[in-house]
Amino acid sequence: MTIKIIIVMLIGLGGGLAVGAGFVAILTVFGIIPRLMQITKTYSKLKGYEIGIITGVLFSSWYGLRDLTISSSQWLLIPIGIASGTFIGMLAAALTEVLNVLPILMKRVGFKEQVLILLMAILFGKVVGSLFHWIFFVQL
Repeated sequence: MTIKIIIVMLIGLGGGLAVGAGFVAILTVFGIIPRLMQITKTYSKLKGYEIGIITGVLFSSWYGLRDLTISSSQWLLIPIGIASGTFIGMLAAALTEVLNVLPILMKRVGFKEQVLILLMAILFGKVVGSLFHWIFFVQL
C-alpha cells in the first residue's frame, strides 16, 4: 500500500511540474508579462507581478484540489467576476499583441487607421458573449 501511495505522489508531482513548466514557458517565450508592463507603464511593479502570479497559481492549484464551495452574497460575485474578466481580457490582449495577430488582421481586413474600432468590437463581443452565457446557460 505504501508503494502505491508513493507512486501516486510521484505521478502527481511529475504532472504538476510538467504543467508548471508549460505555464512558465508560455509566459517566458511569448513575453506576456514584460509586454503587459510595457503597455501599462508599470515597470516598477515587477515584484507585484511576480508575487501575484505565484500567489494566484498556488491558490488556484490548492483550491482546484479541494472540493470546496464558497457560500457568500451574490453581490460579492460582481467584483470577483469583473476582476477575473479583466485579467483574462488583459492576458488575451497581451497574447494577441505578442503574437502580432492584430497587425496581420488589420492589414488583411483593411482597418489600418481604425485600430480603436477593431479593439472595441473585440471587447464588446467578449462582454456580450460572456453575459449571454451567464444569463442563459448558468444556473445559480
